[in-house]
Amino acid sequence: MDCRSETENRTENRSSRSALLSQVPNGIVRNYGTAASGPVSHDLSNTPLLYGLPIMAAKNYTKNEQKDGNIEHSPIESDSFDHQIASGSVKDLEEPSRCKRCFQRCDRWCAPCLTKYHDPPKAGDGCCYRFKYSILCPPHGKFATGILYVLLVCIVWGTLWAITGEEALPGGNLFALFVLWVAAVLGGLLVTFIKLPPLLGMLIVGVLLRNIPYINVAKDIEPEWSISLRNIAFTVILIRAGLGLDAKALKKLKIVCLRLAFTPCSVECVTAAIVGFLLLNFPWDWGFMLGFVLGAVSPAVVVPSLLSLQERGFGTNKGIPTLVIAAASVDDVLAITGFSVVLGITFSTGSIVLTIFRGPIEVLVGIFIGMVLGVVMWYIPHKEKGSLISFRSFFLFGSGLLALFGTGSLKLPGSGALAVLTMSFVAAQRWKDEKVPIEEIIGVFWTIFQPFLFALIGAEILIENLDPNTIGLGIALLAICLLVRMTVTFFIVLRSGLNIKERLFIALAWLPKATVQAAIGSIAYDTAREREAGDEAIHYGIQILTIAVLSILITAPIGAAAIALTGPRLLQKSEDPKYKKDEDQPERKDEAETDGVEESHTAMLTSESGV
Repeated sequence: MDCRSETENRTENRSSRSALLSQVPNGIVRNYGTAASGPVSHDLSNTPLLYGLPIMAAKNYTKNEQKDGNIEHSPIESDSFDHQIASGSVKDLEEPSRCKRCFQRCDRWCAPCLTKYHDPPKAGDGCCYRFKYSILCPPHGKFATGILYVLLVCIVWGTLWAITGEEALPGGNLFALFVLWVAAVLGGLLVTFIKLPPLLGMLIVGVLLRNIPYINVAKDIEPEWSISLRNIAFTVILIRAGLGLDAKALKKLKIVCLRLAFTPCSVECVTAAIVGFLLLNFPWDWGFMLGFVLGAVSPAVVVPSLLSLQERGFGTNKGIPTLVIAAASVDDVLAITGFSVVLGITFSTGSIVLTIFRGPIEVLVGIFIGMVLGVVMWYIPHKEKGSLISFRSFFLFGSGLLALFGTGSLKLPGSGALAVLTMSFVAAQRWKDEKVPIEEIIGVFWTIFQPFLFALIGAEILIENLDPNTIGLGIALLAICLLVRMTVTFFIVLRSGLNIKERLFIALAWLPKATVQAAIGSIAYDTAREREAGDEAIHYGIQILTIAVLSILITAPIGAAAIALTGPRLLQKSEDPKYKKDEDQPERKDEAETDGVEESHTAMLTSESGV
């Protein structure tokens, strides 16, 4: 760059003004001078410059003059302009500063990486251009979301390390839990790409992180932490089940719903107890515990699949999606309640009379606690309290934790689950419109604790300690129970106005198992370890846990696929115009995208021909 002084530059610029103006046509000069007398004879020696060119003063015109186009360029008052220059009100416009020039050069060099120099992807653009645009700066879209999540993970881990030290480093309990949770979330996300429930990926991640050498971080998790986290997730499931019970739907469906909810679960429970006694030498109490574990259907698989069919109008004429969803909630309540009662009887000590009446006593205690807490939530917090929804949600969650853990400390394990279910159901009857946002907040808790639940369940499985006979006999037991359940379900909905195809679909929809099995499958094993019930009880607990995991791995993907594939074929589609409208939307969207591509292509050709 030339290092001449600013004074020399100004001198050279002023000496060149006359030459520049002499080359300008009269038609342009008259805009700055008189309209008829030709070039301006005004002295421009002191006129400000912009990059060596003179800046001329212009008259201010009114909006009407500009709108009408009657703009007459008046001559510059020489004395007035010279006075402005002399007074310093008009200054030379100098070149940009060095910092600004550097910024402009950097912006020009980085232009290929900046979004403001690229058009957003449109319909018809290829995958390569979409990917290229997604990684441009500044971060945006899914790429920016991914960066956000990575930074949040790093921040959380850094905070844990700063507070706990070695516990957050490899080999520590918190480090193992943190890695397990992150890996479970990623595993659930990957599984959704093949249209399977995310809980399946979380469960597999837990098994892998416990049994693969060098990455088996799950072995460092302390049992007390694992049990507590699973119980917290179990509390969230119970609250969601209680809030999801629709009293009006239950009254409307009445007998059919109750038959569908109670009969298949009860028959499968009895079948599992008998087959477990014959094949696995289970005592009757442990056999019924296994039966109630297997007897529940999974809302995590059934509900989303049926809602998808309902949105497209399949089975809505006869209310089949509503029937199955409502019955699934009651089915889970029955399974959890029955399991809790049998669990209390199995681990009870004392007289035979007390053992016999222990189950009904725990049921009554659980219902009483739940009703009291539910009624209290009608009035506390007060309706005029600010942030009412948030306070009710946290109050509900905290009360559920107190009920579940408190009854366990009081040696009433069968009362806790029923208390949480009753509490959330009773409270929701008075909340009405506030129930939906509360369910959303509880859903956030479920999003947090769901990876812990399924990954920790999978982490309890040690493949090297599994008995091949247990796996083989467990699969046989599961197959027998599923066959009996589907048969009973098919015949139990007779005389309900459903044809053969619809009854077959309900039998297939009643197949998946996942959520409840993960929630209560390990409770018997955990209780046996906590109470030091002996090696035999721990062995039975491991067998129940193994069969519960097998039921999830086998029935969850098969059930989800069966509902998705057979629903459009076995159920009648509603003639309601809104379903046809929703179905036609993708076609219209494709047509709109095609028209947009054709229009943009035509515009491009027009612009090229114009050039």
